[in-house]
Amino acid sequence: MTRRAKRMSLLRAGAAGLAAATAVLVLTSFMLSPRLSDGMTVIAHRGASGYAPENTMAAFELAVEMKADYLELDVHLSKDGELVVLHDETLERTTDGAGMVKERTWAELSALDAGGKFDPAYAGERIPLLREVLDRYAGRIGILIELKKTALYPGIEEKLAELIEDYDVAARALQAGQASPIMIQSFDRESVRLLAKRLPDIPRAVLIHPDEHPLSPSTLADLATYADYINCYFEVLDRKLIRDIHALDRKVMAWTLRDEREMERIARLGVDGIITDYPVWGYEGK
Repeated sequence: MTRRAKRMSLLRAGAAGLAAATAVLVLTSFMLSPRLSDGMTVIAHRGASGYAPENTMAAFELAVEMKADYLELDVHLSKDGELVVLHDETLERTTDGAGMVKERTWAELSALDAGGKFDPAYAGERIPLLREVLDRYAGRIGILIELKKTALYPGIEEKLAELIEDYDVAARALQAGQASPIMIQSFDRESVRLLAKRLPDIPRAVLIHPDEHPLSPSTLADLATYADYINCYFEVLDRKLIRDIHALDRKVMAWTLRDEREMERIARLGVDGIITDYPVWGYEGK
């Protein structure tokens, strides 16, 4: 049995108590490689989504237990304008619902099961509101918010900006001793450009699709005018691209790592952060 298979076997066996007792098992039993760099940020992709249903409180809580630096989560708008946390614009893959997120009210979305499809032990996990995630985790762990399918949700950038301002991120960061407890990212460059003007103090990242590579010097220079991070699919990253991004005084995070050896290889290239379903891989040494 491979190391990863052993991990998953044990985690499945203890799934019902994953956020508590199983988290201790993970942290004490699965430390198979050292933290690769003290300066490398580890981002839990949709929470610790390799071990718990993605974009749920269970996955977020486990990421905290694994001492990830950030939670990464995805945001859509409900029919009645609530910022809700799930990856797809449709409901079928991760919930017991059907149809488009934008066609359902928050009351309808909040009644869905977002955990049972991952594992029956997680039946009853719900789709969270972004505000609920901020209430529970801001100050405990960084939060990387990805805006999804922005063309479907006119005004979603303003909704997000208003929530962050209402939440008083700067004051909470100061209380928690964090420099940047919240970051924002999107594939939509215009959304990132808009948020650079609307929320200039919140770090922003542009996600680069593999089809967009290689990036020209002029494209990189333009991205650097409004993005703090240029986040790339791990398979397209090499030392030259990372050096070119760093030369513009910008940072780069690799997405999405699901293989431990690949994570080690990418980390050696000099990335600033790694987005992974398995944040436990970056735990040791923290």
